[in-house]
Amino acid sequence: MGLLSGVLLLPLAPVRGVAWVAERLGDAADRELRDPAVVRARLRALNDALEAGEIGTERFEREEERLLDLLEAEPHHPAGPVDR
Repeated sequence: MGLLSGVLLLPLAPVRGVAWVAERLGDAADRELRDPAVVRARLRALNDALEAGEIGTERFEREEERLLDLLEAEPHHPAGPVDR
């Protein structure tokens, strides 16, 4: 990057910084949502809600299927995304 382009693009630095932080937060949230321990805990809570009568069978089955799909999806990488 040349000096002129660096000076001209300087006002956009905060926008690029915010976009970078937002992307990192999104990546971290996605990793946490797919963490097998978190998904298993959500399955236990879902089962508890069914047993307590807080949710119906239809909702339980729909949510259980979604959570099981998360567990069966791509493997969890706690260190971050893998370069391919």
